[in-house]
Amino acid sequence: MKLLHVITGLTTGGAELALYRLLSGGLAERFDCAVLSLRDEGTVGASIRELGVPVSTLGIRRALPGPGALSRLRRLVRTFRPDLIQGWMYHGNLAALVAARAAPGRAVPVWNVRQSLYDLNAEKPLMRGVIRANRALSPGADAIIYNSQVSRAQHETFGFRSARGTVIPNGFDLTRLHPDPETALAVRRELGFGPSALVVGHMARFDPMKDHVGFLRAAVALARRLPQARFLLTGSGVTADNPAFRGIVPPELTARFRFLGERRDVPRLMQAIDVYCSSSCSEAFPNVLGEAMATAKPCVATDVGDSATIVGETGIVVRPSDHTELARALAAMLERSPEERRKRGIAARERIATHYRLDAITERYVQLYASMSTKVP
Repeated sequence: MKLLHVITGLTTGGAELALYRLLSGGLAERFDCAVLSLRDEGTVGASIRELGVPVSTLGIRRALPGPGALSRLRRLVRTFRPDLIQGWMYHGNLAALVAARAAPGRAVPVWNVRQSLYDLNAEKPLMRGVIRANRALSPGADAIIYNSQVSRAQHETFGFRSARGTVIPNGFDLTRLHPDPETALAVRRELGFGPSALVVGHMARFDPMKDHVGFLRAAVALARRLPQARFLLTGSGVTADNPAFRGIVPPELTARFRFLGERRDVPRLMQAIDVYCSSSCSEAFPNVLGEAMATAKPCVATDVGDSATIVGETGIVVRPSDHTELARALAAMLERSPEERRKRGIAARERIATHYRLDAITERYVQLYASMSTKVP
């Protein structure tokens, strides 16, 4: 079976990395795959190419594609002749329907919804229109995959319909993600964090839904309570000169914060932390939360999307947009003994192994695609 994955873009993000992991976790070996990015190759395209999977781009920079982009899309599907077209994210889902209609024969369109839908009005006007278009056209998808139970419930309440809706969560490669004490010490030395430092990690691109401001306010309160607390932040736009962060961290505490911006070695950096924090006010399934747990880090997370289900009893879950409660939860975790934090981390890794192993998640995609093969002529 030939599979064409159509994704909005290939910058470093949850959906883009989930696609890469599935391809590297077995999809690229089980099927003849190709990837089409509506924008460009971003930071993930080269990694996908290294798997032997061809990557094409349309170079769309505006909200709506022009005639040239649509012509290139049609040419690609007629050349590749996919049996199944997997959309990723809202724009990719719409493009998957267009591609399915342009493909020779009968190409089965499948959607993949990767975000929650707490408040449509919180989205930008153009995105609101795209989401409404997804709702109107959703019956045209032969199946819709959601990466969280909360996302599925929200979208189906909003009016998303399909012959088949299903939840397949994100998967994590436990051979790649594992505790590495030597790397932890090396990263701490690079960052200037001593062995007695209690390091809180926060890895997310700068976006209002990630609530960096709330996290920083909680971090400042925690820093005043625990002199050994240190903070490691990475992600696109997460730099000390970001105007949104101005005035939050007082001068006397700035030496305890590291703003590293976008990094390609997040799993390596994660080795250096003691606790991971997810402060989002809107999520479906935060990839980085699973990565931290797979690395045996106890987590403090806000109760959005499926975060509470992912963390289970291994960490602490708090209300979103409450930096005071977040600070208390982080303090409660850091004030535990090193041995208890270690046990929590081990339990977190075991939870990922039980529910979110990459090979098991990949197999669920394989089974879904195989069930759709009866619709392929």
